[in-house]
Amino acid sequence: YTSGEVRLWDTRTWDYTAPILEPVHGPGDAGPQPHVSFVRINSSLAVAAYEDGTISVWSLMFGREPIHRYQHNQRIQALALGSEGATVATASGFEVKVESPDDRGFWQTTETFEIQKLVNFLNVVPGVTGSPVTVAAAEDVVYLLKAEDPGKILHSVYGQPVTCLDVSAHGAAFGVKTFGWLLNEPNQVLLYNLETSQCLKKMGNSMGDFTCVNLRNSPPNMLVTGNKDRRVRVFDLRKSDSLCSLYAHQLGVSAVQMDDWKIVSGGEEGLVCVWDQRMGTKLWEMHHRHPVRHVWFNSHSLITANIPDEKTPRGASITDDDLTVHRKQRGVIYAYEFSVDQLAVESVLPICRSSYDEVTGYNYNIGLAVPYDNI
Repeated sequence: YTSGEVRLWDTRTWDYTAPILEPVHGPGDAGPQPHVSFVRINSSLAVAAYEDGTISVWSLMFGREPIHRYQHNQRIQALALGSEGATVATASGFEVKVESPDDRGFWQTTETFEIQKLVNFLNVVPGVTGSPVTVAAAEDVVYLLKAEDPGKILHSVYGQPVTCLDVSAHGAAFGVKTFGWLLNEPNQVLLYNLETSQCLKKMGNSMGDFTCVNLRNSPPNMLVTGNKDRRVRVFDLRKSDSLCSLYAHQLGVSAVQMDDWKIVSGGEEGLVCVWDQRMGTKLWEMHHRHPVRHVWFNSHSLITANIPDEKTPRGASITDDDLTVHRKQRGVIYAYEFSVDQLAVESVLPICRSSYDEVTGYNYNIGLAVPYDNI
């Protein structure tokens, strides 16, 4: 929160009260807390980065006190947490720090990398044994940062900034913004092999910038991207053309994820859409006033977050005259369940067993594609 609070929610229980993971207050810490600029979580750790350059790491098993804290001199531009294990990477100024515990559980700075440009995106490569490997995109350069080869450049084309980045165990995919006046060279998504550092594939040719890419959660040989031109595109890494292109959002796509058959996309206008990729149709949508900044789902649940661009609007302070602005300016997090515990008969879609006696077409403010469907 902008108040400096960090909360931990367990979405498996609906009546769960979220404990506040307190930042440690020193005796001289009077006045407002710095805003929280990034949070990350995996199966064992939660990490938050604050506007003043502080990073706090909590264990999900033990208490509310941070198990580790460290500090950058400037504000943090990017924070990454390994999907397994305990590797935290942060970028501030021209420095990337990687922190992890040693064999006895004492945290230490594993690596510090100095690079020439300001980092925009940072990811820890999953599934790496030994010292951690991170991928950083800084303006128009993508670095592969590992201990034995600290300044390795994966990709660099002068004047063509990287607009989004995602990594899997063996590859890195990122969107590249090309020169606008060269119409024969539109914006693309590049896929690199992290072991050989070779460019495997160039995909897409769009006039809009690629704003989000998801390689890590996609099925094997698949990749899903979102673009400023309002389209969600699915690519098969064995072909160069997109498998499907969905005209999704009025103001550009800001978050996207897919599985074997469905795609969930979020837009700058606040719309979350769930698509059936096989038919290329929208199943349902949900709207809130702020841009969708986070989308995550698995087989049974979906988490989305709408986060306002304006973090401190007029009226948000308790001392302001007009408190009506307050509630509508807050962001909102939604947790959905795809499949509530159902009997075998009931797992058949409602449309297939509907008597059509009553038309329920609009439940819980969710616009349904099929009017007889039930949520």
